[in-house]
Amino acid sequence: MRWQQGRKSRNIEDRRGSRGAGGGRAPKRGGSGMGLLMTAGLVVAGLIFGVNPMQLINMTGGLGGGASGGGLAGSSGGVQYDASANQDDQAGQFVSSILGYTEDTWTQIFRSYGSTYQPPKLVLFKGAVRSGCGTQSSAAGPFYCPGDKQVYIDTDFFNELQKMGAAGDFAMAYVIGHEVAHHVQNLEGTSMKVQSRQRQVSKTDANRLSVLTELQADCYAGVWAHHTQKNTRFLEEGDLEEGLNAAAQIGDDTIMRKAGHKPHPSMYTHGTSAERQQWFTEGLRNGKIENCNTFRKARVNL
Repeated sequence: MRWQQGRKSRNIEDRRGSRGAGGGRAPKRGGSGMGLLMTAGLVVAGLIFGVNPMQLINMTGGLGGGASGGGLAGSSGGVQYDASANQDDQAGQFVSSILGYTEDTWTQIFRSYGSTYQPPKLVLFKGAVRSGCGTQSSAAGPFYCPGDKQVYIDTDFFNELQKMGAAGDFAMAYVIGHEVAHHVQNLEGTSMKVQSRQRQVSKTDANRLSVLTELQADCYAGVWAHHTQKNTRFLEEGDLEEGLNAAAQIGDDTIMRKAGHKPHPSMYTHGTSAERQQWFTEGLRNGKIENCNTFRKARVNL
């Protein structure tokens, strides 16, 4: 993936402090899986203690996840990230470049529909962070908070992927694209409609709404990659396979199997591996956001 050629976004707040200097490595090609041991641990803990394990996982962003909590060291007082002044920070450089690609592409897409895109701020953190959705630890993985319209990423996430043999630049770009897609949903008003509807239905139906939301974000991530590739040719051979593998490895059923448990469809909140690959592919194939209406496909009215 030719991510180095991308415009570096400055719409980033760095809350990593002194620990963030040079922290994290940019993703490299290779690896066949994308699960994290910490994620599997959360699934096991959830099943043992009778809690929906998917509610403990926010790897790909939710609709207002995170518990309220007190102050955290390094959770505020960040500074604007300057890629030009942090040449040795490969993780920050990578995130800055991918965010720049999302800003340019979604601005173009929104303009084609007669609208104006308002890009989200991205927050880099380490360990734990306070967001408009409460506090989150790095175990949650990257997430988007609709409350403050910001994407949050612990750059050590890159290292965890590599330790698990799941290195891959486009795999990580897909995850970032997915989180930004949640922002697009927020701008469209979809997030609020889903949350409102979830309060009116059963837990099972609420989980299904969450699944449809996540699958739409996967499709939007595909739409972003489609148009970015068309405009910049930033993808190389093998990149699409990395993205599709990532979509498969973070499916609810795959996560549960890796934890040694039988998948429980009633606990799904993000979609199965097959569903995530299907919708990511849908966006990649045609680049049309109107083809990403997972709710209409499932005959669900918001």
